[in-house]
Amino acid sequence: MDDISPQAFIDATMAYQKTAAVKAAVALDLFTAIADEDGDLERIAERVKAAKRGVRILCDFLAVHGFLQKETGQYRLTPSTSAFLTTSSPAWIGSIVDFLAAPEMTALWLEDPVAFVRNGGALGLGNIAPDHPVWVKFARSMAPFVAQTAQSIAQQVSVWPQAPTRVLDVAAGHGLFGIAIAKAIPGAEVVATDWQPVLEVAMEHAVAAGVNSRYRTVAGSAFEVDWGTNFDLALVTNFLHHFDPPTCVEILSKVRKSLGPAGRALAVEFVPDENRVSPPFAAAFSFVMLASTPQGDAYTARELEQMGREAGFSNVSVTPLPPSPEALVTFE
Repeated sequence: MDDISPQAFIDATMAYQKTAAVKAAVALDLFTAIADEDGDLERIAERVKAAKRGVRILCDFLAVHGFLQKETGQYRLTPSTSAFLTTSSPAWIGSIVDFLAAPEMTALWLEDPVAFVRNGGALGLGNIAPDHPVWVKFARSMAPFVAQTAQSIAQQVSVWPQAPTRVLDVAAGHGLFGIAIAKAIPGAEVVATDWQPVLEVAMEHAVAAGVNSRYRTVAGSAFEVDWGTNFDLALVTNFLHHFDPPTCVEILSKVRKSLGPAGRALAVEFVPDENRVSPPFAAAFSFVMLASTPQGDAYTARELEQMGREAGFSNVSVTPLPPSPEALVTFE
C-alpha cells in the first residue's frame, strides 16, 4: 500500500515557484555560467550580474529540484541540464519558457481556474482569438523544442516514392515543419498560412535556413484564406487540438479539397490512450486546452480517425514520434 501523504498536493500547490526559478535561471543564463565558471558561486554571481545571496538561494533551490548537484559548496550541472539548458549546447531549449510561462499563459490557468472548469473551456476565445500576440512568442521561442521532430518528419517525407513538391503549412507558426521539408527536398515549394506577425517570424527562419526563395506566405485565418489547390502535402501541426471535433472536420475537409489526387496530410498531435490518463504528457494536455481554448482537446487515435473519415480521407494512421511526446497523424 502506498504511504498516505499530502506531499503531492503541496508540491502541486507550490509548483509556480519552480516555474519562477527556471524563468530566472534561463533569463540569467545561469546554467551556462555554472558550467563555464566551474561551479564557483562567487564567479557565477559576478558572471550573471546578480547578488551572491540571490544566486546561492536560487542554485540551492534548483539543486533541491534536481536541476543541479552541490558538493562542498560547488555547483554542478546534471547531464540533462547540461544538454538542454546551457546556451552552448545545440540541444538548448531554454527559450520555451518565454511562451509556456508567458504572463498571458499563466494567467489563463491561475487567475480563475474554477471558471474554465465550470464553463467546460476558456471564457471567450482564449488563445484562438484572431491575431493573438502570444503566437508571436510561440513562433520565436518554441523552435528549439520542435526542431528535432520537424527534421524527423522531413526525413520520412523525403524518402517517399514520390517526394512532394507543393507543400501547404497550415497555421505554420515558427514554420519549422515546412522549412525542414524544403531543406530535405530541394525542389519543394512551401505555402505557409498564419497571422501576418507570426508569418514574419516564420520567414525569418526561412531566410536563416536558405529556403526563402521557395517559401511563400498567405496571411489570415486558416478557415477563411484561399491558400490554393493541388498540393502534394499539407501540414497541420499542433493545430487540431485547439478546436472541437466538428471544427477539426471543417479544417480537414478544406485541407483535403486543396490536395492533389495523390496528396496526403500530416498532423502532429498529443494523442492519449483511450483511457485518457496515459501516456502522462499527452493525457495531461487536455487540461492545457481546457484553460486556453473554448472547446479544444487532446484527441485519441480513434477520434482522429473518425474526424479524418468525416472529412473525406479514406485512411488515417497514428505513429509515435519519439523522443517527442507527440504523434504523427497521417491522413490519406
